[in-house]
Amino acid sequence: MRTRTATAYGFLTPYLLVFVGFWVWPIIYSFYLSFMATRRLPWTFNPSMTWGRLTVDPAFHNALKNTLLILVIQVPVMIALATLLAVLLNSQLLKARGIMRFAFFAPVVVGEVAYAAVFRLMFNVDFGVVNKILDGIGLPMVQWFANPTAAMALIIMAVTWRWVGYNAIIILSGLQSIPEDVYEAATLDKVSPVQQFFHITLPLLRPIILFCVVLSVIGTMQLFAEPFLITNRGGPGGATETLGLFLYRQGFTVLNFGYASAVAYTIAGLAVIISLLNLWLGRDKT
Repeated sequence: MRTRTATAYGFLTPYLLVFVGFWVWPIIYSFYLSFMATRRLPWTFNPSMTWGRLTVDPAFHNALKNTLLILVIQVPVMIALATLLAVLLNSQLLKARGIMRFAFFAPVVVGEVAYAAVFRLMFNVDFGVVNKILDGIGLPMVQWFANPTAAMALIIMAVTWRWVGYNAIIILSGLQSIPEDVYEAATLDKVSPVQQFFHITLPLLRPIILFCVVLSVIGTMQLFAEPFLITNRGGPGGATETLGLFLYRQGFTVLNFGYASAVAYTIAGLAVIISLLNLWLGRDKT
């Protein structure tokens, strides 16, 4: 028995070494760095330059505000659209459902650089198709990359476009697990399709929707690619700079590793708190 146990751990040892070396140790070391002033050599223990700076740094407050704004607007809109899309994709009246499901899931497969380039071209002020359509219907053209509000709206639209299909497929799997006899009984009781959706479908989908919300919250708190690639590193003037982008700037542009580590742990802490709050609000109260 001991020989078998030793053999099993022997096979696991390479994985455990990689796990400790590339996951556990960086987490521990970054937590240690979050208390160190790293702008000058030698590094010194000075939490006021890292954790203390979080309370007074206007750039951090701006990134936090932008991230929470995207979270409050984009996540509910995306989950609502994903739920509606999942119901439509589950309809027996829809032809070629397999192709349609792949089509809505495809944005996740597209590389971030490629889709960011497409969005920049579509929303270009001078020759973008979106402004051409607005001009064609008599509406004023929008300065998508120069106006802070328009730039934020562009980020929200881009993130929603990319992830709504992904969440729809997850919710669709939950829809397909609901027994058909539940709907048949409701139909016999003359319950309308709208009432079935709100009183049967949504309550039974609650765990799946909560799962999607938690994933979306974690993803939004780490949002980096869209503001970096689409609005040129959080422009205009930091109007779309997120916590993920702010972390990147502190860690890899100004090489302030201690402060960047404190920001990283703040992001992780906020993601956990907001996710737990969503789980608590969405818990089954029966």
